[in-house]
Amino acid sequence: SVSAAFREHLRRLGLQDFPCGLGSWNKSRSDARTSPRGGQLGLGADPAGQEEALPLGEESPEALMELLTDQHSPWALPPDCSPQDQPLREMAVLTPELVCGSNVFQVFRSLRIVGKGVEEVDEGLLQLQQLEELILSANQISRITSANLPRALKVLELCCNAVADLQDLCAQPPPELQHLGLGYNQLCGPSQDKYLTADFWPNLVSLDLSFNSFTDLLGLVSQLSSLQKLRVLVLQGNPLALIPTYRGLLVDSLPKLSILDDIHIGPDERHQFHGLARQPELIRSEARVVVSIGEIKGVPDPSAHQQLEVGSEAPVITYSYCVMYEF
Repeated sequence: SVSAAFREHLRRLGLQDFPCGLGSWNKSRSDARTSPRGGQLGLGADPAGQEEALPLGEESPEALMELLTDQHSPWALPPDCSPQDQPLREMAVLTPELVCGSNVFQVFRSLRIVGKGVEEVDEGLLQLQQLEELILSANQISRITSANLPRALKVLELCCNAVADLQDLCAQPPPELQHLGLGYNQLCGPSQDKYLTADFWPNLVSLDLSFNSFTDLLGLVSQLSSLQKLRVLVLQGNPLALIPTYRGLLVDSLPKLSILDDIHIGPDERHQFHGLARQPELIRSEARVVVSIGEIKGVPDPSAHQQLEVGSEAPVITYSYCVMYEF
């Protein structure tokens, strides 16, 4: 579950262990914070004064921070952690009480759990009430229940999973979500098209549906047109992207779109395709595929015709080839 992966993530960060957290290495400073007369000590005190007054066996905040930031330190951040993790560990040095116990759940704004074999997005994620960005790429998630997602979420990335149905995700979707990443999943149209509207995602700015199995271009466009705030759309890798008028129809049908398949839409392109959306008869349900074969080895060359004399009774050898493409 996501909760189990999150707990393992916290363990790797070591927020309660040296040089972070509370312990003998900073006991006097932690006592000063909790004592009635120590409210002004700690971060607001003069660093030089702290350095001189350090009891035996304790470390200054500067020394502890250096242990975190030096890449050669045994306490340096693991290379596959997210950008937020380093500031979080620094907070655990400077103000350890903020990440102590359940307080740590209120600190997280971004959570990145990639390639950890996660199968379930469980309700334990609701403890992260301030979470705005959730990256769960390259896991094994086939179903995601929106009731288990923090309401403050603005970015949800589910690339490279096994999501085939959006019904549970759209039951109670986070109202402020701005980016939804569903690339490299198992979504098929037209049954899933109806979940890609402003009724579920009123604030969506960016949508990634790349490398799924959407085939109904006109049906999908009619649903996406309700997303008035949509500016970035990725549909490459779907069968519908092979339709010759694919890009032109999208550019003309979604006038507020700025980027399609990672390519900026300029005024010239918009002018070129102006009016195409009002000509659905041009949208044929067929694909155009160009296949180029660079070189074939080990077979006779069929272009070398045999030169036979007129009336010759020599046998004629013919060759035939079958080339198959699987889509």
